[in-house]
Amino acid sequence: MEHIVFVLAGLFGGLALGYVVFVAMRKSQLQKEKESIIEEAKLQGENIKKDRLLESKEKYMLLRSDYERETNQRNNEILSGENRIKQKEQSLDDKLRASKTREDEVQQKGERLDAQIETYKIKDREVQKVLDQQLVQLEKVAGLSASDAKAQMLETIKIQTHTEGLTLAKNIIEEAKLSATREAKRIVLQTIQRTAAETAIDNTVTSFPLENDDAKGRIIGREGRNIKAFEAATGVEILIDDTPETIVLSCYDPIRREIARMSLERLIRDGRIHPARIEEVVEKTKKQIEEEVVEWGERTVIDLGITGLHPELIRYVGRMRFRSSYGQNLLKHSREVARLCATMAAEMGLNVKLAKRAGLLHDIGKCPDNDEETPHALLGLKLCEKFNEHPEVCNAVGAHHDEIEMTSLLSPVIQACDAISGSRPGARRGDDQYIERIKEMETMALSYPGVEKAYAIQAGRELRIIMAAEKSNDENADTLAYELSNRIMTEMRYPGQVKITVIREKRSVGIAK
Repeated sequence: MEHIVFVLAGLFGGLALGYVVFVAMRKSQLQKEKESIIEEAKLQGENIKKDRLLESKEKYMLLRSDYERETNQRNNEILSGENRIKQKEQSLDDKLRASKTREDEVQQKGERLDAQIETYKIKDREVQKVLDQQLVQLEKVAGLSASDAKAQMLETIKIQTHTEGLTLAKNIIEEAKLSATREAKRIVLQTIQRTAAETAIDNTVTSFPLENDDAKGRIIGREGRNIKAFEAATGVEILIDDTPETIVLSCYDPIRREIARMSLERLIRDGRIHPARIEEVVEKTKKQIEEEVVEWGERTVIDLGITGLHPELIRYVGRMRFRSSYGQNLLKHSREVARLCATMAAEMGLNVKLAKRAGLLHDIGKCPDNDEETPHALLGLKLCEKFNEHPEVCNAVGAHHDEIEMTSLLSPVIQACDAISGSRPGARRGDDQYIERIKEMETMALSYPGVEKAYAIQAGRELRIIMAAEKSNDENADTLAYELSNRIMTEMRYPGQVKITVIREKRSVGIAK
């Protein structure tokens, strides 16, 4: 047992000794590695230090070279600036010396001139003395003083100049008249030749074709109710005779006639013809005609290339389509005048756009909404001023019949073109007095109390009046017909006779719901 213990003790002692030796050897090895690592780190540090020193030296050299280059450049700029300043100073010195030299020369010349002037003054006084002596001698010889001789000479020159001036002015005026006449004829001829003529004659009746004669009975209605309602609603007389498949619409107002034609066409196409339906269709047709009026006005201004026209003036232009002047369609006449004015203004060097505008609007006063007892030129002037038209356009519209004074060159152009358009062969027919007469009859009838509507039909040979039943009675109707016939006889002039027809209708309406 002891032996085993001893063996184990020796074994453990050997292991401990071996471990101590191993630790000592490992420690020595680690010490060498530490020294090797430190040595290597020192070497790397030295290398890095050298590299940084080299880089620093290179940067220093670069910065130094840049500084030297910039310094040299600045020095060169400073030197060049100094040289320029020196040159300018030298130039200024030279100029100052030259200026001083010139001043000396000018002063010397001035002194010489003063001396010469003084010499001339002396000579002038001597010459004046000689002239005075000669003048005295001339007055003695001629027996006239200088003032008298001057007055006689001026009077002679004045008489001769006046005579020559009158002759020259007369020649100039005659030459101007001849040249102006030739130029005016040339412009008018070129204008007429370059503008196409549109001649149109409007009648006071419109023929309406029917598919068959059976439609005439439906148009007349039972006891003539339909035709009476139609004539009362439209103010147009329907003439039905033996002409096959045709009836005639008679009215002096083209707008009423067109409303009647379109309404009758709708009624026949629809097939329902009775008083209530007639009134409904006529109202719808009137609205449609108003839309067409605006459409015609817009189409006209677009065709003529006129821009910026007020919408109300465009509507008046559209109404021209349904108006006539001496049998000539007013819209076609105005379009023709506008084109003539544009051509003539171009020939004369005037404003073509304003001329075309004034030509289109010159008869705008012939189609107002309300009839006024004012010349159409002045009424057109008011409308143009109301809607802010150009002053030259306003003056041309108002002066084209000499109602006001012409203040623009456009005014005589509009007047001449209006005459050219109206004087074309076949452009107009008859006179326009019957239209004014018919309007006067209608206005006269509407002035009586209780009158709702008044229509002149049959080209003014009949005046049909519709009275309100609640505002009048049968005796008032008879009195109105008698008084109005006497007033027309005494106050108006007309061919033939005029028939007065007064209609008083009582209409009661009830609605069951």
